[in-house]
Amino acid sequence: MPWRALPGQVADPYAVWLSEIMLQQTTVVTVMPYYERFLKCYPTVQDLAEAPLQDVLALWAGLGYYSRARNLHACAQAVAALGGFPSDIAGLQALPGIGAYTARAVAAIAFGVPVVPVDGNVERITSRLYAEDAPLPGVRRRLDHLATLLNDDPAARAAPSDFAQALFDLGAGLCTPRRPSCLMCPWRGVCRAYASGEPERFPVRAPRKAKPDRHGLVFLLRDDSGAVWLRHRPEKGLLGGMTELPGTSWLDEAQDLASALEEAPVEALWKEAGQIRHVFTHFTLHLRVMMARVPDFGALHNQPGFACPSESLSRQALPSVMQKCLTVAGATAAD
Repeated sequence: MPWRALPGQVADPYAVWLSEIMLQQTTVVTVMPYYERFLKCYPTVQDLAEAPLQDVLALWAGLGYYSRARNLHACAQAVAALGGFPSDIAGLQALPGIGAYTARAVAAIAFGVPVVPVDGNVERITSRLYAEDAPLPGVRRRLDHLATLLNDDPAARAAPSDFAQALFDLGAGLCTPRRPSCLMCPWRGVCRAYASGEPERFPVRAPRKAKPDRHGLVFLLRDDSGAVWLRHRPEKGLLGGMTELPGTSWLDEAQDLASALEEAPVEALWKEAGQIRHVFTHFTLHLRVMMARVPDFGALHNQPGFACPSESLSRQALPSVMQKCLTVAGATAAD
């Protein structure tokens, strides 16, 4: 993993922090190319702090959970103002976007503070070691407390960085959610879940509620030059500050087409290009993609938004849901 220090090297707090923010709710395989692009564009925290927010959002586009990108930028500015990362948990947790887990991870890995960062892997290891029968998420606080005891051994406390990363690797490589490799695990002798013969049963989870559906329309409007009309979402809230196609509100029930078209940015001959489905953390979104063409964007002079040349679309901070809409419209336009 490119963010890990090699033997004999000291971990770079910037690299550790950047990787930990990117890895939240995201797999290592997905993160690695984003991480490498970020370091190429912003090799130091000062470089990231001085970058325009829209450039940072554009580089983040596709990685999801976009509040992380805004907090990443704000945190870089705070760290640059301080002259470097704080080395203690309280100082780290006071920075934008850094919670208890990330503060512990950076403190342990980059600064050698003897604490246990509790991510999903460590939570799973802990639940199995103690065969904790209470279901998640209610038992999370107890698992967090039990995890703090994992480094009680003097050898673990003497090497906080190695121990924290070893725990991550144990969870990712051996104590996996499905078919854990218990016979290779160094802790199988004290693992109550292994002793029970049902290690996969842990952690116990409460039944998940079905995600609700939401519905909306987006409007892909081009002018005769091929430019697309885009706008920025509000800074606060879901996909805050990202670039999007104009569209309707996202509602619990689908609007009839005539009502939805009243929210179109201009009167035009709108045609349906297709539909997309996108799963967010708390709901599933269904969007109909409407297309139209106008000679120019003069009629939109009093609306928030901007004309984006087609060759510049790839440089915009377009979240995955909007990229799906453009793909649907592009495929239809090419037919």
